[in-house]
Amino acid sequence: MYDYGLSTLEQYELTARSTARTRGALLCRTEQGLLILREFRGSEKKLKKQQELLLTLETCGMKVDSFLTNREGELVTRDKDHIPYTLAHWYEGRECDTKSREDIARSLKTLAGLHKSMKLLPVEDYMEKSLEEEYVRHNQELRKIRKFIRKKGASNQFEKDYLFSVERFLKKGEQALEMLKASSYEELRRESMEKGKICHGEYNQHNVLMLKDGTAVTNFGHWGFDVQMADLYRFMRKILEKYGWDVPLAREMLLAYHRERPISLLEWENLRIRFTYPEKYWKLANYYYSHNKAWISEKNVEKLKMIMTQRESWERFTEKCFGKYPY
Repeated sequence: MYDYGLSTLEQYELTARSTARTRGALLCRTEQGLLILREFRGSEKKLKKQQELLLTLETCGMKVDSFLTNREGELVTRDKDHIPYTLAHWYEGRECDTKSREDIARSLKTLAGLHKSMKLLPVEDYMEKSLEEEYVRHNQELRKIRKFIRKKGASNQFEKDYLFSVERFLKKGEQALEMLKASSYEELRRESMEKGKICHGEYNQHNVLMLKDGTAVTNFGHWGFDVQMADLYRFMRKILEKYGWDVPLAREMLLAYHRERPISLLEWENLRIRFTYPEKYWKLANYYYSHNKAWISEKNVEKLKMIMTQRESWERFTEKCFGKYPY
């Protein structure tokens, strides 16, 4: 019988008193408390740097999912079938509730605290790709998808809606690219690398746990050296999409972060550019192009219609929220 890596606990000299499945992992109650056992698919070299980062955060008082080492002092342990696993600390808590403004504010305060502490000696291998290169590539992909659908003919509602909407969203993508080129982005990026500033890389409501005595942050596998506004933007965007681009909420979110870790004028400008780019639209279009085009899920048709419906609110949002630096 497949044991989900449980046999690896012997190499940590631990015993699971009880277990529970959760999102592709196994929660284990042991004599060392609650731990999470996961199959490992990444780079062991990067994992060692990740552990260095997590231990640094723990010394700063942050609750994170640092790894345990086995009897040989290794972070990765293989079971009898040679499948690699990691074992990490976990917490009794619940995910951030995006319907709770208190949870949102706590998550942003936690992110700001992380950003102040997340620093390592810079390693070129783990520098995130240039945002300018990303925008150039994404705009090219939007054009390529437009050309593809025009050539074959729009045969379903998704394709018809895409052709109807793409010019407006592509125009915003090109505008964001020009704004980025004219901004101080490269200066911010260079500073991030020189000072070893790190982004979590996947900071969202699923990776922030609300505890009785604070918050815990998990799943640092996508960490990298980058302008830290990338984390703030990603978290805010996903929340604001759910709230129809509510400007007062956005200001509350920005203030919650700023009180803990001040946002500079150049970072404010960078946030404005990021919110100008139609990222959700590009993601949906890219998913369509890279998957089975013979069958388009109704859910994706609805997502595209929602993006189109919210377009004017989203376009107004950037001007209203980021028109003037308030700090």
